[in-house]
Amino acid sequence: MSDIDAEVLLRAYAYGVFPMAESRDDPELYWIDPEVRGILPLDAFHVPKRLKRTVRQQPFEIRIDTAFREVMLGCAEAAPNRDGTWINERIVGLYCELHARGRAHSVECWQGEKLAGGLYGVSLGAAFFGESMFSRVTDASKVALVHLVARLIRGGYTLLDTQFVTSHLKQFGAIEISRDLYRVKLMKATAAQGDFYSLPEDAPPDEVLQSVTQMS
Repeated sequence: MSDIDAEVLLRAYAYGVFPMAESRDDPELYWIDPEVRGILPLDAFHVPKRLKRTVRQQPFEIRIDTAFREVMLGCAEAAPNRDGTWINERIVGLYCELHARGRAHSVECWQGEKLAGGLYGVSLGAAFFGESMFSRVTDASKVALVHLVARLIRGGYTLLDTQFVTSHLKQFGAIEISRDLYRVKLMKATAAQGDFYSLPEDAPPDEVLQSVTQMS
């Protein structure tokens, strides 16, 4: 897939497929079109009680889109609970291009000038495709996810795609649906328009949690 660029990537997302690499050092990309797709229903997002307390304690400063590449590189780092990563240099370049076009976003958790964790993904219409997350400090990626979901709900998004369902995502309510049902939801979502910036970065934690729980 040497001819893939940002426009091809967006068309692929609109159709329901996405690229991955075999490893960090593999220059090749492969299209993935799973028979079952992971999603996190925005109207059934679950925030564990302990995580609610953490969000209210505000251990992190939340920033949006200030360090997109750094978030991607954080997601590509080796971690104790994962052997490798699918984020290679081509993936980094392509998604940074999407970010420059306003089509990819990062939710970042900072402690001073230290990036403690975060996540990134692609926005298309009222669909958000969560790509990856990471933590260098306990709960940073989880807090970022809560802020992402609040932002999507406030902005009128209708689909949060997680690609696959992991045990980590199950605690938040992630489910698997068939490829056919996913494409129906995707078509509806991409025909609408979400506003990723509808929630202020400095929104109080209770406002964030209320946005998340008002639909569940």
